[in-house]
Amino acid sequence: MGEPRDRCHARLAAPGLTMLTRRKFLGVGAAATTAGLFPGCSSVLPEPDVQAAGFGQDATGTVQVWCRAATQTGLTDLVKKFNASQNRLTVELTPVLDAQYVTKLATAIRGRTVPDLVDIDDINSMLFIYRDAFTDLTDPLAALDFRDKLSPGHLRLATKNDRAYGVPYLADNSMFWFNTELCDRADVDPDEAIKSFDNLLAAARKFRKLGDDIYAWSFPANSPGALGFVVQPMIWAADTDLIQGTIGEQSGHIVGNDVVQQMLELHRQLWVDGLVPRANFSDDASRWGSDFRAGKIGIFPSNYSVVVSASDEAFHQKVAPRLLSGPDGGAAFFDGGDNMCIPRGARNASGAWEFVRFALDLPQQIDLPAGGYTPVRSDARTAEFAKKYPLATLPLERIQEGYAPTTLSYNLLYNQPDGPWLQMFRRAVFDGELEAAMKEAQQNYDRILKQGQA
Repeated sequence: MGEPRDRCHARLAAPGLTMLTRRKFLGVGAAATTAGLFPGCSSVLPEPDVQAAGFGQDATGTVQVWCRAATQTGLTDLVKKFNASQNRLTVELTPVLDAQYVTKLATAIRGRTVPDLVDIDDINSMLFIYRDAFTDLTDPLAALDFRDKLSPGHLRLATKNDRAYGVPYLADNSMFWFNTELCDRADVDPDEAIKSFDNLLAAARKFRKLGDDIYAWSFPANSPGALGFVVQPMIWAADTDLIQGTIGEQSGHIVGNDVVQQMLELHRQLWVDGLVPRANFSDDASRWGSDFRAGKIGIFPSNYSVVVSASDEAFHQKVAPRLLSGPDGGAAFFDGGDNMCIPRGARNASGAWEFVRFALDLPQQIDLPAGGYTPVRSDARTAEFAKKYPLATLPLERIQEGYAPTTLSYNLLYNQPDGPWLQMFRRAVFDGELEAAMKEAQQNYDRILKQGQA
């Protein structure tokens, strides 16, 4: 998914693997393979034996790990901590630019020179799982005593045919953030506001009355990934999506989808009524959140990093997170972040799994908010955690509400400037051509999904 930290970036699981997190409409399992995804990328590399005696224990040698440049800082600290914890196994970290990650990994697979472990954007996990490039980790995953505490949304993005080919590592979640100081001045109750789009709009109008320099809302309307990260959950909260069907048979679900129309109408009204800054029109997320952190925005859909990591303690006292909501309430958040996967052909898979176990241990998970992310274990929400990171507890309390669509075409649909998601949103919201925008998007979603599944 995405890449929401600048998300310029920017859930449900198979039976027997994880609990359902959203309703059945969103829970269709992935089924078909995709022969044309990466020409020549299909893996014929040997799969490590994860059932071998001692797998993931007392490994020696070196573990080559690739990570996303966007999450490099956290991984660097994790590697240092792991290497210092023992002297028999050394992890070597290689950061890869997010925009190059998929291509670089596909090239490594074709060249039969894969790393031992990849820390990959969770939304891209499925691209390689459907090319049989990752190791089946179902059994070692099932052996973890905290297996049922792991984020089901992340796991769904690593699951095919009831088998898990990756594990969650860190979460990057989108939520509503309310400025409570402005809420008090405008007489806005966040819990009432999120009960419906009508309530959100009413709250927005109250905020705008506070003064010419105070706006109700802010969204990055010229950043496709960031926009998708904060707006899609408002659709998922009503148990629907812009995509329908299983992988291999997916199509757009836009024309005739009342929830998509209501989402666009809400944002159109925010724009027409002057409830959002004019700068939102060209906002490419390069300065995402600066207006909210300046105390000028009442409701801000974004993530922990943009709101909390980039501000001071005094500002933290003025914000309250809520899950994103739909036309009639509901709740959802984007389950962004990273999954860890062991490529087939890994030379030190045992060492890789030992490092994964270390990354998932509570001491490491509890420290994630220091780097701008949230844990993927719901049991990380200890009393100590809540005291230290009070603004990071909500997605752990409601971890079942996390979601991200399972598709092989996410980047083409949602992260490209000329993709159908951004084009639909801008045409509907800024030009007011909702019906035409949705019809055009339906056609382009269908075309891209069909090509991606060919």
